Amino acid sequence: MVCGVYISSNFLSRITTYTGVKILEFEVVDKFLNETGINKSETPLVHYPNPQTFSRNECEHNPVQYFAILSMQRSGSGWFETLLNSHVNVSSNGEIFSVHDRRSNISSIISTLDKVYNLDWYSSASKNECSASVGLKWMLNQGVMEYHKEIVEYFNRKGVSVIFLFRKNLLRRMVSVLANSYDQHAKLLNGTHKSHVHSIEEASLLSSYKIKINSASLLTDLKEVEITVEKALVHFNSTRHIVMYYEDLVKKRTKIDDVQTFLNLPKMKLTSRQVKIHKGPLSDHIENYDEVNRSLNGTIYESFLGTDYR
Repeated sequence: MVCGVYISSNFLSRITTYTGVKILEFEVVDKFLNETGINKSETPLVHYPNPQTFSRNECEHNPVQYFAILSMQRSGSGWFETLLNSHVNVSSNGEIFSVHDRRSNISSIISTLDKVYNLDWYSSASKNECSASVGLKWMLNQGVMEYHKEIVEYFNRKGVSVIFLFRKNLLRRMVSVLANSYDQHAKLLNGTHKSHVHSIEEASLLSSYKIKINSASLLTDLKEVEITVEKALVHFNSTRHIVMYYEDLVKKRTKIDDVQTFLNLPKMKLTSRQVKIHKGPLSDHIENYDEVNRSLNGTIYESFLGTDYR
């Protein structure tokens, strides 16, 4: 049985009128758990891949679950994926569809997905023969929305579970997007561009650059992101899925347990070496903060001006 699970959020409550999508709280109901620990009404399909590039050896009888992390750039997906990959049984193979040729048409997309889920896609995250859960990270602007009908059909047919990861504070996401775009050219770290860092010193250097936001189009820009998120939730509503938010994962590390439960994984303490780049008040990171403040004050986005992880 295919099911969808929504985690409620402040910003989604503002835009559910766009589609009328119902928002539910995710919880595991003990009385419905079967002996494997999976909610019977939400039982994911398990698979026994037969890879062409290697032998699973003693693990060939171990079932594998398929997943995909659907997200947007600078929403914490890189950090989230490193958390998942710290689990001994998880292989999440990164942002595979950042390469245009792999998403140039639906045939290329399906061919790539087949390799991933058959364990024939090699990356630094691959645990190969003994992986219990295998997937990838996929940005919404990398063919997901364009070919959503075909992808949903594939996910439902193959039993791929979807983990949506979004950011509640879209203004802070915008700061990260613009700063990352600037560094692609400026290469502040000794002539090298890094989207993610592993030291406080590197994070401090990258965050020293103050971005400038177009305050005239700010409200429209924020609304467009919200609508994109809402459309994605509607498109993939028939899949087995869970919705997570970066801020919730940071504030309540037990939230990652919900993901492990969703993937039917044995619970482990998950870790990441990544260091957050933009901390503290937004006035420290936005050059024209006063303009931005005036643009958002009194609007539905006013709360975005507040402290981190609200």
